[in-house]
Formats: sequence, structure tokens, C-alpha cells
Amino acid sequence: MEMISYEMEAVMVVEAKVKGFICTTAHPEGCKESVRRQIAYCKQKGTTDGPKKVLVIGASTGYGLASRIAVTYGYGADTIGVSFEKESNGRRTATAGWYNTKAFEEFATADGYSAKSFNGDGFSQEMKAQVIEEIKKEWGKADMVVYSLAAPRRTLPDGTSVSSVLKTIGNEFKNKTIDLRTNEIKEVTVPVANEEEIQNTVSVMGGEDWQAWIDALAEAGVLADNAVTLAYSYIGPELTHAIYKDGTIGQAKKHLYDTSVALTKKYADRGLQAYISVNKALVTQSSSAIPVVPLYISLLYKVMKEEGLHEGCIEQMQRLFVEKLPQREVDGQSMFRLDDWEMKDCVQSKIADLWTKVTSENIKEISDIDGYWEDFYQMFGFHFDNVDYAADVEI
Repeated sequence: MEMISYEMEAVMVVEAKVKGFICTTAHPEGCKESVRRQIAYCKQKGTTDGPKKVLVIGASTGYGLASRIAVTYGYGADTIGVSFEKESNGRRTATAGWYNTKAFEEFATADGYSAKSFNGDGFSQEMKAQVIEEIKKEWGKADMVVYSLAAPRRTLPDGTSVSSVLKTIGNEFKNKTIDLRTNEIKEVTVPVANEEEIQNTVSVMGGEDWQAWIDALAEAGVLADNAVTLAYSYIGPELTHAIYKDGTIGQAKKHLYDTSVALTKKYADRGLQAYISVNKALVTQSSSAIPVVPLYISLLYKVMKEEGLHEGCIEQMQRLFVEKLPQREVDGQSMFRLDDWEMKDCVQSKIADLWTKVTSENIKEISDIDGYWEDFYQMFGFHFDNVDYAADVEI
């Protein structure tokens, strides 16, 4: 687990190869274009005063990558990013996160910012130790920690490996979903989790590792006084509560929230402020795997675009870091609500109406399934109108 380095591997034409809810290839030039566009958006929106030494754990895709870009170009911050990505073996492409990180480092360095990246298991003690040494050497102290690590499994400190599950609690749940292989509307039954599965999901997706990172940084003396730390969550509408808010993921997110409260209390003498940001539902590598949610997102996109309220990851994170965080614009539970536009009554009532009407035959007309797929492909560097996908690229 060393700082990311890049070597010339091979040249080929790269095509998108999709299996279910994952793309097994990534386009280096497309990923670079995605990062370039996100940076351009933040540059256009302007800057404000904020933390200058920011650690982002889970920094290579989705909200984590957008966070790293937003603090760099919104605050003028130097960053350290932690992620777990695969490099190319010369025959297959690297993962999208690998190319995103490479592109971000290139752009940020050219613009005068320090951007260093570590590739490896963010849950591990070894990774924590390496990052702490880097902070000691380069910064002295970090004044913000963004925790955006999303993984299906975790190796615990005792060496045990546990996995998260997408299940309900109490009663099984039946509802509509979309089969991403065919764009067909089908009924899905989400099974009930047992107690062990609930606890394992909390261990993977809850606040245990966030707490471990903050404790390690504090004990090593590399956490600045009055530092800020954030982790990300989702609540969503009643439509998805059985899976999300009230399911195994919901238990993990409740633990994440309780951790934010506990961290603020534990480090009150140092002035640490720990927050949860409740973000909007978007196409990410995580959300694509959750039953019901991709169909909900395709309807959400349709309505929010018609209302002029649609945001992607970078728009959300720019709004969080440049508008909401400096003003500490939180709700009654001290959470930032970036889902505020998604949860507007005018949006949710329209989605509820469309939900009763959507079928395999009319999904193209009454949802934005094309927009869903556009975002999906762009996560992996495809479907950008100014990238030549017929050309050979260095992978």
C-alpha cells in the first residue's frame, strides 16, 4: 500500500463492457474528461474560506471524488486521498477510480495544489499509519477529514472479514424494480436479514471505521484543533424506506449518525465538529446495486430536471462545501441536508404518481432511464461527446 504511481502499460481501443450493474472496463481519457468537467464547474462557481489540509477517505469516485475536487477548488485546499483501486495489468483497463485519481492529481498539481494519493485498504491499520506519516511529513496537521468510504466488505482489526447485505428488517419487502440488463420493470422481493447480517452491515457501512480514523489521527497528534469531519448518508422517501432507512443499510446509517454525535462529544475539548451530510440519490457504483433504487432514481431525474433542480455529485458537493458548511446550515439534528431539493413536496408527489404508472412499455416516456444510463456510463469514462472512443488510448 504505497502512494499511487503510474507506469506506461499498453495501448488499445477501449469499449464499455457492462455486466448487470457494473462496467468491467474504464476509459482513461473519458475519466479524465469527467474530472476536467467537475473542476471546471467548481472554478466557475468560485471560492470561499475553508480548511486547507483535507484528508478524503474514499476519494476516487462519486461523492468522495467530488468532495476532493470541491475542497481543492472551493477552499484552495491541499488534499490526501485514500482509495482502493486496481491498476491495469496491460491487458485489461484499470478501474475508473484509478484513472480519476491520476487525472485529478495531474490537474490539481498544474493548478498549484498538492494532491497525494494512497491506494489500498482504507479499513486497515497499515493504511492509517501510512497516511499519518504523510500528514506529519507534509502538513503537520489535517484540518478536515471527509469519510466517504463505500465497500461491500471489511476486514476487521482482528483479521475477520465481514460483508454487508441489502436486506430488510422484520418483514420482507416487495415492490417494483428495474432489471438493468433489460430495462424491464419487474417485481423484486427483498428478504429479511438475520441479526448477524445486520451487525455485519453496521460493521462495514456504519461509523466504526470513521471513529477509528479520527481516533488514530488524534492520538498521533495530526488532527488540528477545531477540525471538521464529515460522513455521507441517505434517507430518501417512504418509497425506499423498507430497504434504505428501515433496512440493514438504515441501521448502518443510524450508527454513522450516532458516531458523529459521539465524535463531537469525545473531542469537544479540541473543538472537533463531526457532521453527517444527507445527500441526494444519484447514480453511483453503490446505488446501482440496491433493489428499487435505480427505478426511483430514473423517475427522480425526470422530475428534478423538469423542475430545474437536478444536481450531480459535483453540484451537490460544491453546494455543501462552499454554501452550507461555512454557514453551518444544518437541520435540528446537526445534519447537512443536501437532499433538500429531492425531498420537496412538489418533487415527491410527482414521483409517487409516476411510480403507480411506470411499466416496461412506458419507462422511456415517463422516466429518465436514458439519463440514468448516461450517468452510469460516464462513471466509467464513456459517453462523453468530445472523446474519440474509436482511437487507441494508453491504458
